[in-house]
Amino acid sequence: MASPSSSAADPAQHKYLQCLTNHSSTPISQAIYFPTDPLYTSTLESNIRNLVYASDSTPRPLFIVAATHVSHIQSTILCCKAHGLQLRIRSGGHDFDGLSYVSPSPFVLLDSPFFILDMFNFRSIEIDAASKSGWVQVGATLGELYYRISEKSNVLGFPAGVCPTVGVGGHVSGAGYGNLLRKYGVSTDNVVDAQIVDVNGKLLDRASMGEDLFWAIRGGGGASFGVLIAYKIALVPVPETVTVFRVEKDLEQNMTEMAYQWQLVAPKTTKDLFMRMLLQPGNSKTKKEYLGNADSLVELLGKEFPELGLKKEDCLEMSWIQSVLWWGLDDENNTAALLSRELQSIKSGKRKSDYVVTPIPKASLEGIWAKMMESGKTGFVFNPYGGAMDEVPAAETAFPHRAGNLYKIQYSIGWKEPGVEAEEKYLGDIRRMYSYMTPFVSKNPRRAYMNYRDLDIGTVKRGSKNSYAEGKVYGDKYFDGNFERLVKVKTAVDPNYFFWNEQSVPVLPGKVEL
Repeated sequence: MASPSSSAADPAQHKYLQCLTNHSSTPISQAIYFPTDPLYTSTLESNIRNLVYASDSTPRPLFIVAATHVSHIQSTILCCKAHGLQLRIRSGGHDFDGLSYVSPSPFVLLDSPFFILDMFNFRSIEIDAASKSGWVQVGATLGELYYRISEKSNVLGFPAGVCPTVGVGGHVSGAGYGNLLRKYGVSTDNVVDAQIVDVNGKLLDRASMGEDLFWAIRGGGGASFGVLIAYKIALVPVPETVTVFRVEKDLEQNMTEMAYQWQLVAPKTTKDLFMRMLLQPGNSKTKKEYLGNADSLVELLGKEFPELGLKKEDCLEMSWIQSVLWWGLDDENNTAALLSRELQSIKSGKRKSDYVVTPIPKASLEGIWAKMMESGKTGFVFNPYGGAMDEVPAAETAFPHRAGNLYKIQYSIGWKEPGVEAEEKYLGDIRRMYSYMTPFVSKNPRRAYMNYRDLDIGTVKRGSKNSYAEGKVYGDKYFDGNFERLVKVKTAVDPNYFFWNEQSVPVLPGKVEL
């Protein structure tokens, strides 16, 4: 394990360690990993979820602080400021462009070395079924959260994502969504309190941080405003029995007609039904969850969506927690698998996002299928809105994408081939597909989902005199009409722009009084 004598023999390392030790009220040396420590590499790589950022050329942190106590976080902030270091905060490592564990900007290596504050030890979960609430720390995974809820109740759940290894911290602070989206909204709509360490090292809750900051960290990304510790969540009722099904179509099975009708039905049907459509070169796969039994579902879709051709034998009835397993792991019977932090496979990848506000015509869908075939491995996931998403005002939280959107698109591509040539090929494929979709998606701005991190849509330079203008390019896409308020909150709570990354909320010149 790390210690002042073994891992900090280098004078610079000793300087950082001494500062961290002096400012922490509890021992911290055992929580610090320098590159000379045997656990440095395994700790760094344990939560790298995209192999694009695991190559030999990827910048590595000066050290890693695997905090186990709030005082470790407080001392980390104070020493980072004192020594001009750049901070990266990681809970689960699922940031698609790696901003939670690497600084991809080349200039950073010259003027501002970075290190990682790794929050994986902050994984406590306390569920109170009687009050239908719980506290969950940011280093816990969604799988761990779902598992702990299921231990206490089979009729309570929480609206969040389907990937069980995703960390709570980034997922919830960026909005977070899953199969309960149309019934209960995004994850942040169900957050009632939070704990955060601010730029001055103070531990705050909702009452002490104030409503402006509490608003901002629900959908605006916590890493722009401080170091999140935990969220208090409101649990939501789920039925004892839910129904899931999967239907696959290809071009010879009237896929275009089904996809067109999906656009009309999925955002408008009962909010008890979430119908996700996955499009891969060659076929369409529809995965769905219904908060009810199979008979009523087949009857409903027989009337509303006959093009799908759903039969009762396509359906599986199960508990809500089993449906979580079915979606995330394709195995509804192994609840303990939710506690695993290991991905089934790790590869290189890229994600992008869009919002669709009017149905794409059938002829245009045919063009999209042809372009998909041309673009190789690029796939789509269509996630329907409507239901609760039409009911919550756009300014209720920092996450703005609500009424008026039919569905959200996730573009995805993954590859296992090593090397720059393969990376350039696949990135080119998905970027061309994204460009082709321009006429069919939202405009002015072309909106995007922050949790599908995409550095292609803009970045801000560290120390830039034009940080507001640079940040507005991507900020308008992620936050739409909420961007200006986020900038005011950021400027008020972090006027010197300490909490920075390539897509953080920027500040205005001077101090803003809220």
